Amino acid sequence: MSTISLGFLGWIVLGGIAGWIASMIMNRDASMGILANIACGVVGGLLGGFLLSFFIDVESKGWFFSFLTSILGAVIVLWIVNKVTAGRR
Repeated sequence: MSTISLGFLGWIVLGGIAGWIASMIMNRDASMGILANIACGVVGGLLGGFLLSFFIDVESKGWFFSFLTSILGAVIVLWIVNKVTAGRR
């Protein structure tokens, strides 16, 4: 079994792509910039990895599964942001 070692730049790239895909899924792509996509993807990866670690071993599944986990986590983060900011629109 191998563990994932992306490094700092890998986290930025993977987070940016995951955040961008999640923003398209949640119809927020037009209102988000590249920094928001990166932040959403990285936080989503941490959140998704934390939540899925209760059920499966995320690290042993490979980088593609970790990418899907980041997208799932980023969708959850955007859902929470939508709920918190719903009254501000």
